[in-house]
Amino acid sequence: MPRKPRRGGFPDRKEELHKYISGIVRNQGQKLIAIHCMPDHAHILIGLKPSKCLSDLVREIKTGSSNHINENRWVREHFSWQEGFGAFSYAHADLGNVVRYIENQEEHHKKRSFRDEFLACLKEFEMTYEERYLFEEPI
Repeated sequence: MPRKPRRGGFPDRKEELHKYISGIVRNQGQKLIAIHCMPDHAHILIGLKPSKCLSDLVREIKTGSSNHINENRWVREHFSWQEGFGAFSYAHADLGNVVRYIENQEEHHKKRSFRDEFLACLKEFEMTYEERYLFEEPI
């Protein structure tokens, strides 16, 4: 069962986490375009080279950032991201809109929870999914 994310996160460390994840992406030979971490999820827009497997990159990001958070004791308990991830591809012409969307996460999620937003995206893109694989609500 996926671990529930904790509310509150580490807002005072957000910029440091963004930089750390940016370094992971860069070290994997990819281009980070936009990033915004919320207390219970992260949005990352990456220019992914065709030679790189997305799930390998996500694993590197999750492992590296979790280790960084735990080694620096940003949270009292052991931190880990939930299993799985969602990924969407966009046309180059849409990148400006996607970047603005990512940059405005704080305001956006005052109106709509991440879970509701994610389910709406799945529906909009007509993606099939199984409820048992969706993340749990944050506590």
